[in-house]
Amino acid sequence: MKSPHGSDELKPLFVYDPEQHDELMHEAENLPSVVVSSAAAGNAVMLGGGYFTPLPGYMNLADALSVADTMHTTDGLLWPVPVLNLMQDVSAIGDHKRIALRDPNVDENPILAVMDIEDIEEATPEEMEHMAEKIFGTLDDAHPGVATFLNQGHFVVSGPIQVLNFSYFITDFPDTFRTAVEIRNEIKERGWKKTVAFQTRNPMHRAHEELCHMAMERTGADGLVIHMLLGKLKPGDIPAPVRDAAIRKMVELYFPPNSVMVTGYGFDMLYAGPREAVLHAIFRQNMGADVFIIGRDHAGVGDYYGAFEAQEIFDTIPEGELQIEIFKADHTAYSKKLKKVVMMREAPDHTKEDFVLLSGTKVREMLAQGIAPPPEFSRPEVAQILMDYYQSLNK
Repeated sequence: MKSPHGSDELKPLFVYDPEQHDELMHEAENLPSVVVSSAAAGNAVMLGGGYFTPLPGYMNLADALSVADTMHTTDGLLWPVPVLNLMQDVSAIGDHKRIALRDPNVDENPILAVMDIEDIEEATPEEMEHMAEKIFGTLDDAHPGVATFLNQGHFVVSGPIQVLNFSYFITDFPDTFRTAVEIRNEIKERGWKKTVAFQTRNPMHRAHEELCHMAMERTGADGLVIHMLLGKLKPGDIPAPVRDAAIRKMVELYFPPNSVMVTGYGFDMLYAGPREAVLHAIFRQNMGADVFIIGRDHAGVGDYYGAFEAQEIFDTIPEGELQIEIFKADHTAYSKKLKKVVMMREAPDHTKEDFVLLSGTKVREMLAQGIAPPPEFSRPEVAQILMDYYQSLNK
């Protein structure tokens, strides 16, 4: 199992000790409090679960700018995306050095964490735009990540945090949400010697399923962690509970027993393409995976990134700064000639007509009409779950 990123041990910021947790909750009720953005809340959840090891909390402006420019903090730690608590208004903080952070995504805004404030800095509009352009590769406000980043606020509130709850993820996804701590422990309990991680924000069709089989076979792995994003997505994406049901059905029917763990993590999608691919790799190293699958247009949106930019960025990372192995995958599809799913680059004698290829739009239209995609594209049991969902939208 790989060591955590930049550390000999995992550093979850959740307060697990019951007595200390109770004391902090009591203290937090009497501290000045602020409701943070959904992005800052997601950062707190990831810090709490150990996914952001070795960070101690939210970055200051110098680290954020350094990460944007060089993919490294001012101390030289590889990190691809600033981890920030951006606020529109800091008047509620005043001169206080310790505050409670409240959850924007749960009714009545319960306490999420206690924060020690090291600095409150005002980023200029130019600095905010500079960071956005470096992170997302564009300033187009039609890009969902750019719009979210620039609308959070321009006050950078930095400092360490102690996390006291995992937001709605534990209550809404009790069987799926797992911290990096829990996944590391379960990998050990299962006795896996080498583990592959697969990231998804969508249901898994036949090509995704076969890609996971390929990655396991070619790397000699005996375990697979399907790790789905449970936070906010862009409009039109399939909700997490539907994805979860479809993926579990696929695993139940088409993978050997004790070879797959279906899990999820509490974070909002950034749609930052190559930068987010590196962040995803850090998550997976921290949770104990040895190999991470990066496919075509990983973490992309629209046409903002080249098909393989999310793979090529790993070639720019100095050796030794990231331990996890990257399995670079091409687009996978069912070959009518070979009667199996293949990586398209590994079938040079094929034309487009030799593959079963369907656009996302076409698949959604079929599912909404109660028409199952061909079994070469989607397992019938998975397609049924998705058809039921799309047809429920039309009722």
